[in-house]
Amino acid sequence: MTSPESPSRRTASDEGAEVEAQRALFQRPRFSVSARIAAAFGALFVLLSGITVMAVVLISTLKVKQGFLEKAAGYEFEIQQARRYEKNFFLYGTNLDDALSSVHMADTYLERNRQELESVLGAKKLASMSGSLAAYQSSLERLLHLTQSPAPPHAEERLSIQTLLRRHGAQIVVDAEETLDQERLSVHEALNTALVAAIGFLVFMVVTMALVAAFLARTVLQPLGRFMRYMERIGTGDYSPITPVRKYRDEFSSLAMAMNRTLHELKAHQERLVHSERMAAVGSLTSGIAHELNNPLNNIGLTTETLVGDFATFSDEEKLRMLDQISTQVERASATVRQLLDFTRKDQPAFTHVAVPGILESTLKLIGNELSLAKVEPRLEADGDLPPVLGNPRNLQQVFLNLCLNGIQAMPKGGVLGVRVRAEGEAHLRVDVSDTGVGISGENLGKIFEPFFTTKEAGKGTGLGLTVVQSIVEKHGGRITVESAVGKGTTFSVLLPVAPTKKAEA
Repeated sequence: MTSPESPSRRTASDEGAEVEAQRALFQRPRFSVSARIAAAFGALFVLLSGITVMAVVLISTLKVKQGFLEKAAGYEFEIQQARRYEKNFFLYGTNLDDALSSVHMADTYLERNRQELESVLGAKKLASMSGSLAAYQSSLERLLHLTQSPAPPHAEERLSIQTLLRRHGAQIVVDAEETLDQERLSVHEALNTALVAAIGFLVFMVVTMALVAAFLARTVLQPLGRFMRYMERIGTGDYSPITPVRKYRDEFSSLAMAMNRTLHELKAHQERLVHSERMAAVGSLTSGIAHELNNPLNNIGLTTETLVGDFATFSDEEKLRMLDQISTQVERASATVRQLLDFTRKDQPAFTHVAVPGILESTLKLIGNELSLAKVEPRLEADGDLPPVLGNPRNLQQVFLNLCLNGIQAMPKGGVLGVRVRAEGEAHLRVDVSDTGVGISGENLGKIFEPFFTTKEAGKGTGLGLTVVQSIVEKHGGRITVESAVGKGTTFSVLLPVAPTKKAEA
């Protein structure tokens, strides 16, 4: 329970807390969210630019090596072709000219790519390759000249040339294969380097993205989460000002300051709305309250008139009985006035343990004559041993009063107003307020909680009753639902959380 305070002292305290919170928010050094994001992404851009440059250099190197590999493969292909034609000549006596042509193509490969080959193989190795190729070409030319000579070829000379071709041919094949293998090895090393770089880049990106995510979470998501909790807190009716959490002042600080400026006004407006709707409910009860007060006053007047007119004729016992009747009727009228004053009193919504069945009984008593005039039969059902809820008694009474009045107004020809309270699991109480009235159409069912929406005639409803009901229920941590069928009636269900026990609060 909060200690009682006058409205002026409470307002001054609230304003002082708001001013202090605003000062604390404003006095911090400014470092905006946009500046922090720009700095973080600037650093990330520099890092990614460096990685991109490295990737471009690596790709260019691989492209050069791929080109050289293609040229080396072409050179090897021509060498292999020359050897095949050479074998064909010795087996079938054909393709010697083709062998020379392939050797010329291989020599052309060497001449065109001499500088590149020299940079990869070295001058000594390239000279050795050129010498072997020249010797092989010379042997082929000698063999061609020998076959074109009109004189029959000498067997020993042919055997000597064949031996030279095999030796030099084997050498140029080995040179070509070594060149190709060496460049392939170089390409594999470059690819391994690229793979390692790719894995390193992936790890770097994962770490960088984790850091960026952590940065964004700290800079944006955490403040958003805090403001979501602020809004949830405000939705439950806690209008305490927002205080500084972080070291620097940024856009979220400006938002917090703007929210602080509106919280006090929001609280005041909501209290005025609840009170005005409460007074509107009292207006609906005017006729019933008038009868509730008129009956005891009539009884008091008649009894008093009878007592005064025939005072001398009554015995002392009869006089005491009549005075007791007058006292009973005075107490009845006083109880009605007290209920009305309790309901209409404007105060701060202090939360305490509330027995819901008692609130419902008090509400039905308050609208007793309204029920009688409308020919509506009330039926209250309450399960035994129901736990209390944590709430404001007058606000909860306003919820049930509005729902009951709506039910009565929905039954212009009379009917049954059912009010049932029962446990819903272990954590909630459920209150069902049902009527046997006209019901709500499907097109209007989704709009009934909207502000200023009403199906009543002009001047007979503000359209704020159910909006206020929903606001009060949500402020108590509960929820309200509705089910209705045209011509069959409507049931409003209010679900309220059970008050925590003392052991749970400790």
